[in-house]
Amino acid sequence: MALTMDDVDRFEAARPRLEAIAYRMLGSAGEAEDAVQETFLRWQAGDVGRIEVPEAWLTKVLTNLCLNQLTSARARRETYVGQWLPEPLLEGDPMLGPADTAEQRESVSYAVLALLERLSPNERAVYVLREAFAYAHREIAEILDISEASAQQIFHRAKKHIAEGKTRTEIDEAAARRIVDEFLAAATSGRTEPLVRLLTQDAISVGDGGGKIPARAKAFEGAVAVAKFLRGLFKPGKAKRDLIGGSAEVYAATANGGPAVVAVVDGRIVGVMCLEVTSEGIAAVRNQVNPDKLGRATERWAAREHGEPLFTAF
Repeated sequence: MALTMDDVDRFEAARPRLEAIAYRMLGSAGEAEDAVQETFLRWQAGDVGRIEVPEAWLTKVLTNLCLNQLTSARARRETYVGQWLPEPLLEGDPMLGPADTAEQRESVSYAVLALLERLSPNERAVYVLREAFAYAHREIAEILDISEASAQQIFHRAKKHIAEGKTRTEIDEAAARRIVDEFLAAATSGRTEPLVRLLTQDAISVGDGGGKIPARAKAFEGAVAVAKFLRGLFKPGKAKRDLIGGSAEVYAATANGGPAVVAVVDGRIVGVMCLEVTSEGIAAVRNQVNPDKLGRATERWAAREHGEPLFTAF
């Protein structure tokens, strides 16, 4: 049966929420868009007139598509070149979804998205639906075809896993900008000491090049090791310019609700460095340089004002 305009409008009204759920579950904007489009095809093929609660039906279909994707993604990531990091989203991207509560903002932070990779697909689904979208355990149980008691147990287990690995504390935009400014000043000073002072003792640095841009397969660990790496990363060099296609303009930005450094060459984002900030200092530096994961960020960058670059690097 062909969809009516009302049927299409009903789906389009749900699209932003569906994309936000899928992004949190998959960590990839492109895969989230594909999952939502497949959900639309299922909606189109279904007898929508007999669907009593469209929102619940769409969420169930999408969630199960994401669960299937997560299962296959785990196998693909075993052969992924180097470290796998989520796709960063810049401030204002609608795919970031609701940000009314601390739980919602935290659920889409880059640090938590990275931690979600440690969860099983079911744990990830329950955590996202409950923590970010406030679904009742009864609703989650119906979506996943499990008991309500199981949904509660899975949620508590997932939340415990996230809490064990979480160090992030919320900071406002002005504070985030100051942190990025201090970080960049230290990183470009040519000395490790200023960086070491900004980092926590057990800080880590992780990069995702996807096999297309060189990135160390193993994380740097400890303030001194991270500081030495960052000092070298920001040191100008012809090889770096050749690799990224020119000199990069560097900006302070916000990605996934946290402070970030964005490197841009001729309007194309070539790197997003997300900083995980705690009351003790910067606990993690996660650098996304895989060009396959920077397309949406580049589109958003081109569509908004971003001021003048702080400096030109490399």
